Amino acid sequence: MQAKDFYEEIQESADFIKERFEIIPDIAIVLGTGLNKLVSRIEIIKELSYKLIPYFVPTTVESHPGKLILARWQSRYVILLSGRLHYYEGYSIQEVSYPIRVLKMLGIHQLWMTNASGTVNPEYQAGDLVFISDHINFHPENPLRGINDHRLGLRFPDMSEVYSKELLKKAERACQQLGLPFRQVVYFGLQGPSLETPAEYRMIRLLGADIVGMSTVPEAIVAHQSGLKTLAASIVSNSTPDNGQMHQTTIEDVIATIEKSSEKLFKVFESLLKEV
Repeated sequence: MQAKDFYEEIQESADFIKERFEIIPDIAIVLGTGLNKLVSRIEIIKELSYKLIPYFVPTTVESHPGKLILARWQSRYVILLSGRLHYYEGYSIQEVSYPIRVLKMLGIHQLWMTNASGTVNPEYQAGDLVFISDHINFHPENPLRGINDHRLGLRFPDMSEVYSKELLKKAERACQQLGLPFRQVVYFGLQGPSLETPAEYRMIRLLGADIVGMSTVPEAIVAHQSGLKTLAASIVSNSTPDNGQMHQTTIEDVIATIEKSSEKLFKVFESLLKEV
C-alpha cells in the first residue's frame, strides 16, 4: 500500500474530528501556558485527546493537557486547543504546527493564539496583557521548509501582515471598552526550553523585540500560509532584568503570574466574540 502524502494525512485527521464534532465553528483558540482554566468557564460539548487523533503527537509538558475541545462560549461555538506543542519537546517543526493545518482543513477561518512571555522592554511588567503585531523567528527551522504542496498555500508567502490588522483593531476596541490598556508588541521566538541569559535579553532587545517566548511563531507562519486570520495575545510572565541582573524564574512562577492575570485576556476574548 502506498504511503499517504502529507495532505492526505491532514485530511484524515480532519475527517476524524468532523465525525465526532457536531459542528465546526469559525474560530479556534490555542491556550498557552497557565491559561487552561478557561475551560472551567465555558460549556464543553465534546473533547478529544490528541492521542486519539490520527497523526497528532501528544503533549509532554505538564501544564498542557493535549485536548481538542468543541465548546460554547458567549453563545458562540469555538474549538479550543487545550495545550500546545513545542519544538523543545523534541518534535519536528512540522509536527508542532500540524494542528494548525488540520484546523484549516476543518474550515476554521480565525485562529486566536495565547502564550506566556518574558519581557525585554522595561515598559512592560509581569502580568501585562499585550498583543503581537509582528515577530522575529529564531527557531532553527521554518515549518514551510521542504517540498511545497500548493494545496496548502504559497511556497513564498508574503509576511508583511502575519497578525491580522483587522483583528488587532477589534482587540483594541475591546480593550478600550473594558478600560484596559492596548499594547502592541514584537515577539521574539526561540526554541527553548532554557530561559534566556542576561546577554540574550540584551541581544533580543537590540534586535527590536519587546517580548520573548518559545511558541507561537511556527503556528503563526503556518496559519498565515493557510490563509487564517490570526490574532495572538500574550501575558507577560516575568519582568526585564534590572541592570543586567536576572531574577530567578521557575515555571511555577510563570504559571502563577499567568493565572492571576488571565481574567483580563478572557474578558477581551469574550468581548471579541460578540463582534467578530
